[in-house]
Amino acid sequence: MSIDQQYLEVDDSKTLKFSSRRSAVHSLDGIVSCTQPMAAAAGMKILRMGGNAIDAAVATAAVLCLMEPTMVSPAGDMFSLFYNAKDKTLKGINASGRSPAALTIDYLASKGITGHKLPPNSVHCVTVPGGPAGWVDAIEAWGSGKITIADALAPAIELAENGVPIAEISSNLWYRGYYIITKNSPENSKDLLMPDGSTPKQGDLWVNKKLAATYREIAKHGKAGFYEGVVAQRIVDEVQSRGGVMTMDDLKNHTSTFIEPISVEWMDGMTLWECPPNGQGILAQLAVGIIREMIADKIVPPPEEWVLNSAPYLHMIIEVLKMAFRDGEEYVADPERAKVPAAALLEKSYLNKRAHEFDPKVVVAQYAPGLPKTANDSDTVYLAVTDKEGNACSFINSVAGMFGTGIIPKDSGFTLLNRGVNFLLDKTALNALEGGKRPYHTIIPAMLTKNGEIYAAYGVMGGFMQPQGHLQVLLNHTVFKLDEQKSLDVPRICITPGKVVDGVTNTLVNIEAEISAEVVAELKAMGHDIELQKRYDPLFGRGQIIRLSKTPSGKTVHSAGSDPRGDGQSFPFFD
Repeated sequence: MSIDQQYLEVDDSKTLKFSSRRSAVHSLDGIVSCTQPMAAAAGMKILRMGGNAIDAAVATAAVLCLMEPTMVSPAGDMFSLFYNAKDKTLKGINASGRSPAALTIDYLASKGITGHKLPPNSVHCVTVPGGPAGWVDAIEAWGSGKITIADALAPAIELAENGVPIAEISSNLWYRGYYIITKNSPENSKDLLMPDGSTPKQGDLWVNKKLAATYREIAKHGKAGFYEGVVAQRIVDEVQSRGGVMTMDDLKNHTSTFIEPISVEWMDGMTLWECPPNGQGILAQLAVGIIREMIADKIVPPPEEWVLNSAPYLHMIIEVLKMAFRDGEEYVADPERAKVPAAALLEKSYLNKRAHEFDPKVVVAQYAPGLPKTANDSDTVYLAVTDKEGNACSFINSVAGMFGTGIIPKDSGFTLLNRGVNFLLDKTALNALEGGKRPYHTIIPAMLTKNGEIYAAYGVMGGFMQPQGHLQVLLNHTVFKLDEQKSLDVPRICITPGKVVDGVTNTLVNIEAEISAEVVAELKAMGHDIELQKRYDPLFGRGQIIRLSKTPSGKTVHSAGSDPRGDGQSFPFFD
């Protein structure tokens, strides 16, 4: 292999060939890794002002709301994990919102709305946005003390006022989602379109003065600027004008929840940390724990014999993910309103029982019932930040589906989320719709520790792809020893519900191009239903990783990768 080729391809006996378009990025003072370079620049600005990882993360997220409105807005939800280097603690925040207090299954039935789930663009899918409260609460709890919410929002306000050039992938997704906002907000959709009514093209200067005004309210009044004032009234007016039942009290009464992360042991002293339900991070942990038990009981060969993205390897991944999703469908719900047995699901005995359900030659057809097929879009932003003190932040923000509901409150500059689409209209279900309840949530930040020390902040965004991405990227890095960038570059699979045959929903295995035709043929011969997708399709998510390691002299080296499926990259901070 020539020198030129080795920078383009990874090809050895353990990995099979795939493209790697970027190098890992390294720093001694911190890194911001996200899907938009201009958003990363905002995070850098905060770090230079003396802010820490969470301060910079909020600034980065606010700019992403401006540049990727298909994915995220202030009227979205947020989760974050934060590692405090000073006291070596790992904490989390669940800043997801709840359904309106008056919204019940009986109320919907009285309006003729029945079925398994709500339609994704229904006004009744609008839950209280948790993001802005989470931004404020996280900075107050974990911030440097040098940065206020006004400081963190200042870069986004400046860019929204004066304009920011839009990047290629964001432009393409904006165009793909055009119909959602023009159909669902025909009067207000102009607020998220260019003056001529088109979507921004690559390099177009995007100005959103109404979003800047929304941010100014938060900067001036804190949480009350979003949940009690003019912004809240615009949200309520828009929702109620469409028959929704959200009130000003629903917004005013919203609270974030600080949580203790949950963990599962992996290998070589590695531990995977996730937020507990109502998020689906536990699905990634179930998959990791099941594979750990399969290795221990020799149900599969030892990891050193695995070949990345070979047919036997992918068969294992597919079948383990099916088990995790079946448990997720049954058990992931709001723990404040339903009994979620998270601890029991992660017990060794349960994981071992699941491990023994795996057969290296048998395809289990059934997919988790009820989970919708994800659209070919990654409707979330994930970012990771580390700082010179060694703090690390794993941070995720989302409006759920592309442009959320597509409903745009007047003069707000943003769309409303549709997270309520994940409620079930079945009173017997753990995740049944109830007033004031959080739904099953897909967005999940992750952290890794090794022998009790911080190892990495990482995540892969994109609906039900997220736990699948967490698993695949973790194995790429820990089993196959790929660096931070190559661990993200590896072609992925994504399972989604397929055809319904005799009342059973089969699993469709979406395979990203560059996984070889021979492997695809082997999987089909085993009985897997395969659908090929183009390379870098948003279906397969967009991830970020920042790893921290110590030099012999005791300095911390930050090493990062940023997904080629997004516009962004990892930016090293130099203080």
